[in-house]
Amino acid sequence: MKKQLLSSLVTAALLGTMAFSASAQNLAVVNGKPVPKERAEVLKQQLERSGRPVPAEMEDQIKDEVIAREIFMQEANRRGLAASPEYRQQMELARETILIRELFTDFQKKNPVTDADIKAEYDKFASASEAKEFHAAHILVESEDRAKAIIAEVKGGKKFEDIAKKESKDPGSGAQGGDLGWANASTYVPEFNEAMVKLDKGQMTDAPVKSQFGWHVIRVLETRQAQLPALEEVKPQIAQQLEQQKLMKFQDDLRAKAKIQ
Repeated sequence: MKKQLLSSLVTAALLGTMAFSASAQNLAVVNGKPVPKERAEVLKQQLERSGRPVPAEMEDQIKDEVIAREIFMQEANRRGLAASPEYRQQMELARETILIRELFTDFQKKNPVTDADIKAEYDKFASASEAKEFHAAHILVESEDRAKAIIAEVKGGKKFEDIAKKESKDPGSGAQGGDLGWANASTYVPEFNEAMVKLDKGQMTDAPVKSQFGWHVIRVLETRQAQLPALEEVKPQIAQQLEQQKLMKFQDDLRAKAKIQ
């Protein structure tokens, strides 16, 4: 009798230890089904990969989300939804999306942007024409004829600023005598940009410039080299841009090599 009692106690202790060990590995048990803690970790990693920080206080929310998903999954399975054609189609699309994302992640890991790449891109921008800034002014009117007449009037001695204040359709700069302030050429629409960059300090366009806004008479007051931020300030943005360029080239190369019939 004592041996049987001892055996029963040992068995109960072992079962209790096993149950405790199992519960320690699980986030919860929902309707008798264990929910592994790894699910919460996977969800946390997904959030972090999407750029969302996951502070410690969010851990309870993540746990609640994982448990809720298990509850809903069990009900969906009980209704046989996993066997539906719609579900299988969505799963195939999800599988493709995840696998393609992993392909791109693998490529980026194996083809990282280096500090030398970033420095070269920064130097290229610094030496490009885009690194030049213009202090320009303009008069915007509705017709080409009026713009031509304004050019003639300014050449004849009338003040550019006075005409701009009186006639320019651009209320912001017009009130300032047409002054647009300092800006990079790429700030402006292409037609304006193309005409402006050909002007030297003090020059005005000899012919009106047409854009989607109307007809411009443009004058360049001053030019200067752009005040570029330090490399360290823009390093993350340059790295991201180069990563995207590398990835786009990888995708284009795969498309070019593919045999499509």
